[in-house]
Amino acid sequence: MTADICVIVPTIREYECMRSYAENARQHGFDTDRLHVVLVTEDFCETDAMASMLDELDLTGEVFDGTAREEWYAEQGVADFSHLVPAASHAETSFGLLYLWANEFEYGIFIDDDTRPDPEDDFFGGHLANLAYEGEIESVRSDEQWVNVLHRNADDHGLYPRGYPYSAMDETVETERTHVDSVVASQGLWTHVPDLDAARILADGDLRGQSETRLSREDFGEDFVASESQYLTVCSMNLAFRREVIPAFYQLPMDDNPWDVGRFDDIWSGVFLKRACDVLDTEIITGGPLCEHHKAPRSTFDDLRSELPALECNEHLWAIVDDAAEGADSYAGAYAAMADALVAGEFEEFEEFENGEFLTYVGEHMHDWLDCLEELDPGSVATHAAATADD
Repeated sequence: MTADICVIVPTIREYECMRSYAENARQHGFDTDRLHVVLVTEDFCETDAMASMLDELDLTGEVFDGTAREEWYAEQGVADFSHLVPAASHAETSFGLLYLWANEFEYGIFIDDDTRPDPEDDFFGGHLANLAYEGEIESVRSDEQWVNVLHRNADDHGLYPRGYPYSAMDETVETERTHVDSVVASQGLWTHVPDLDAARILADGDLRGQSETRLSREDFGEDFVASESQYLTVCSMNLAFRREVIPAFYQLPMDDNPWDVGRFDDIWSGVFLKRACDVLDTEIITGGPLCEHHKAPRSTFDDLRSELPALECNEHLWAIVDDAAEGADSYAGAYAAMADALVAGEFEEFEEFENGEFLTYVGEHMHDWLDCLEELDPGSVATHAAATADD
């Protein structure tokens, strides 16, 4: 079978996580010939050892350090867009999206190198089953227009995930049954170390970025979707998606920017993706398959320094794009409309936000993202205009 799943792993240290994922696939009877692994790394890392590992595991794939990425851009004729993928940043997962787009894989899966698959779950098979799912599922909403993906046991652990707006806390949660038939993304959650922002980790009494509170399988229940017009945090450490969403799923220019903003790449990309899904009547399933998150100890204050410049923007970003893209008929069209909302800066609040100009910077990069995808595959990105009141 020709590989139809591009597995994207940003890594500088624990690349051997792929051994656990390959073992999980084989234990659960998943055909590893469907997998093509892209390790996105740096020039100072063990690229030869990474390539040898893929050979040992009998997995097809490629290793891209900084030099190899620059060569790839030149070969593809998109060197002018290399600024879209910041070096030495988690946001370099965007390179994997470009690679997937250029090579026409049907599915993508993001895996962080500090995770391991939960042995009880069929990791790859579970994600593919979610993407193919049609039927009844729990739909979750709140009176704050945000869904806490850790809401199941929130009364016990009190956790909110990284990127959840502080202004949306203490929400009232409602659930109902709904029918889904167009799932485009599958977000798996995580046991052991929760994915929290630095301020919440400090409040939990941990100075090494770990969080004193830990999660187990018992903290999660059945899969669910966030209801229409509701937002949720999307973490890319354990995430599968269909190729079609890539125009609306750029992981954003974090870390290497004039404001030193970091750690909102997957969070903000999830906001844009959820808005596009609502406009196009598609769904994101959240729940399983689970992974174990073994976050390496590091200074919580280092993460705080990366998050702090955009904490205020994070409180407002979702509201800025909440009415954008209405009437769009493609992911690219919806994304272009949201980019326009950021670039236009029509909201007078922009100038009141700390580092509010970063939002315009993000919008400009979003437009560049669409241009790059079109360059890689001419005719593939149709940014049809959203409907107007006169249409």
